[in-house]
Amino acid sequence: MRVAYIFESPNSQKILNTMIIPQLLEERHFAEVAGMFFMMDNTYFLVEGHQMSEDLQKISEKYGTILMACDQCAIERGIEKKLIPAASIGCFPNLYAVLGSANIDQVITL
Repeated sequence: MRVAYIFESPNSQKILNTMIIPQLLEERHFAEVAGMFFMMDNTYFLVEGHQMSEDLQKISEKYGTILMACDQCAIERGIEKKLIPAASIGCFPNLYAVLGSANIDQVITL
């Protein structure tokens, strides 16, 4: 199963840190994660220099997972130039374009 995650809730940090990231790094996450889209304050998870962003970088390098921050959210927070190399910024049309050919089975909003 191929999935994409949209992280928009304040609970996203706990879900990523205690479930999704460890499962992916330990190769025990059942689904193949094609992409992750980060909204609002969750865009901070992609800023360089933090354990979570380093782990997300590793996941992107290992699996080719697309990491994208909401462009308006990143710009409003002044972090658009501080993201890890694997991350890009964009809006929903950009997300649709990069995931359109990824054969996604489920989009999960957390």
